Amino acid sequence: MNKTSCILSACTIAVAAIVASCATGSRGSAGGEVTGVGGTSWSEPTPYGMVLIDRGSMAVGVNKPDSAWNLAADARGISVDGFWMDETEITNAKYKQFVFWVRDSIIRERLADPAYGGNEDFKIEEDKDGNPIKPHLNWNKAIPWRNPNEDELRAIESVYRTNPITGARELDATQMNYRYEIYNHTEAAKRKNRLDPKRRIYNTDLPVPTAVPQISKDTAYINDEGEIIRQTITRGLTGDYDFLNTYIVNVYPDTTAWVNDFENAYNEPYVRMYFSHGGYSDYPVVGVSWEQANAFANWRTEFLRRALGKEGVYVEPYRLPTEAEWEYAARAGINENMYPWDGDLALSDDKGCFYANFKPNEGNYVRDGQLITSRVGTYAPNDFGLYDMAGNVSEWTSTAYTESVARLTSDLNPEYRYDAAQEDPYKMKRKIVRGGSWKDVAHNIRSDLRMWEYQNEQRSYIGFRCVRTHIGFARGTKLKANGGK
Repeated sequence: MNKTSCILSACTIAVAAIVASCATGSRGSAGGEVTGVGGTSWSEPTPYGMVLIDRGSMAVGVNKPDSAWNLAADARGISVDGFWMDETEITNAKYKQFVFWVRDSIIRERLADPAYGGNEDFKIEEDKDGNPIKPHLNWNKAIPWRNPNEDELRAIESVYRTNPITGARELDATQMNYRYEIYNHTEAAKRKNRLDPKRRIYNTDLPVPTAVPQISKDTAYINDEGEIIRQTITRGLTGDYDFLNTYIVNVYPDTTAWVNDFENAYNEPYVRMYFSHGGYSDYPVVGVSWEQANAFANWRTEFLRRALGKEGVYVEPYRLPTEAEWEYAARAGINENMYPWDGDLALSDDKGCFYANFKPNEGNYVRDGQLITSRVGTYAPNDFGLYDMAGNVSEWTSTAYTESVARLTSDLNPEYRYDAAQEDPYKMKRKIVRGGSWKDVAHNIRSDLRMWEYQNEQRSYIGFRCVRTHIGFARGTKLKANGGK
């Protein structure tokens, strides 16, 4: 082929490309073939300390009857989408980071207060051009822990107290209040709650509804006595803000749970040391309620989003796992597993090794090598790479408890939520906990059993871990798309 023919061939290819482009059409063109418009996508990095649980299906609940424990077989098939899950329970160290963040936010707020010197550098109320913006704390401005002036010292010391008995300086737990807002996407998405009445009912044989939907939303404030007042307001739908719920939660763990959970036992050292002593940093946090665990998940989300800037809005929030997600993850998606491992025993027959931290015998807590909780990750993980899904501490789920919860939920990403109002009967404030703990016998750490606790209770044997919905294809889906290779 000579030079001229090469040029002609190139021109032919270019013209053909132009003709094809015109035929298929493009964004903003007058017409052509429909080829679709691509959307923005991103590859979500592995969140720190989490493992990916691929979407899957299994039969949750008790698969075979157990007459010894009066258990009937009630398994049912469910499917869950992929999600990230903490490979271990949330530790004292991680939860302490939350508590200290709350402490530091209070100090910064006071350093900006005229009553404590009014240093405007600690609170940003204008943009770089001097325009007013929503006030927010300046976390780039360091707290003057060393050599503070008189006003700064008063602001710092205001979050501490002197123990009247020992004289020790300690954090004032009563002030560690975290305020956050949650938009209820589920309620906002329901047809009955649409702002346009014409879109609430699609049946054209029926009249357009004229009644204003009644919306319940949670709100909270701190009164003049420093008490957290929570209210549930019911009113007619007015706009999107009716689905924005406000919560104020005291986030400090109840360290006295070690005494209150056990009568006539000398557990006072745990009260003083378990959360504060560095030797317990890698142990699971306990004494946290369901409400506190949710507050931690919200803070963890916002903490990450601040680091990501504008891109942070696309990050799925950290949250408590649903009961279905928890059980699927604990049993590694295997119907036959009643524990996170294969078999129906909590220790190996051939080697005598324990698979979890629990109570092996009556009065014998130490046969498994532990007395109370153990460091997270002490025992081998399950097939999904998750540690301590049985024993160590029981774990909160997001799911509300009712005797008929299985019949109320879908088999697709099943979840039953009930946000109890302050005036609701106490029995309506029960949430499901799973996995059993260091104080439970082998039967009670089974992964297929449901237990519950009141959402405001703080126990020495209940902790939690977080999940995040996975954005993108599951690994199994990719393998199929590539021909199974």
